[in-house]
Amino acid sequence: MTGVGLCLPQLGDGITADIAREFCRRAEALGYTSLWVQDHFLWPLEPRRGYAGREGAPIPRQYQSVLAPLELLTAAATWTTAVRLGTSILVAGNHWPAPLAQRLATIDLLSGGRLAAGFGVGWSAEEHDASGTDIRTRGARMDDFVATLVACWGDDPIQHDGPFFTVPPSIMRPKPLQRPHPPLLSGMWSAAGLERTRLQFDGWNPAGMPVARSKALLDEMNANRPAGKPPLTMHHRAFAQFPHAPTPEGDVVERLAAEAADAARHGFDDFILEHNFWSGVADPAAWLDVPERFLPVVEAARG
Repeated sequence: MTGVGLCLPQLGDGITADIAREFCRRAEALGYTSLWVQDHFLWPLEPRRGYAGREGAPIPRQYQSVLAPLELLTAAATWTTAVRLGTSILVAGNHWPAPLAQRLATIDLLSGGRLAAGFGVGWSAEEHDASGTDIRTRGARMDDFVATLVACWGDDPIQHDGPFFTVPPSIMRPKPLQRPHPPLLSGMWSAAGLERTRLQFDGWNPAGMPVARSKALLDEMNANRPAGKPPLTMHHRAFAQFPHAPTPEGDVVERLAAEAADAARHGFDDFILEHNFWSGVADPAAWLDVPERFLPVVEAARG
């Protein structure tokens, strides 16, 4: 069965703990199966690269205030009991893998094994600068980043010697509750990113892509998976409204319900609804209406 997830209220001013907590409560009570966060922490005044790497594309104003992803996900773990908790996605360049392995293992432990860890290479040069990383090496760094995470989650003593990261022989606990580790999802979609996904990850988390196109790319990657690796799972993220786009014409719930039904026919694992850029949540309190209003999407995914 295809589950329907929601992105947590995270972007923009005015989101409070009460709103986030009640959103989680309503989402779980109404049958949504997962909750997701994304990863940005500054809004550069003079960006060197456009939004999502597109030349000249302005960065959405919602990114001027972003609740920190792992702290928000930890809070969600205490406010829920059953939904999957995922990152869609963490920018690898914003983090260092060994301390991040500890933080993610802690969330997996505290949530009872509900974490899904999604990663991408990112597009903000300024966030890389502020994190002490180099956007020019983000692809090669990702390869060693994943290998380091997996090593840290392995049996003690752990050790890793790679081109970017070194972890000396050590004891590192707690381990994630899910063994050998939480599912690793890729949000990458470039040719190089798809190749990394095929080789290194457990699932794919494309955002804003037509269902048929994401299914075709998933099938292509799965047809060429390394021996012994199970097929990639699919965690498709669909936008209620794209950043900078005008308010969509027609009924947004009907459109997303039709997409969810299509995703269910293709056997997708998750169909994730992204509302952070939707004009319908211009008032932070309006987030609380989202779970009930979009229930037809849940019903469509169930067939």
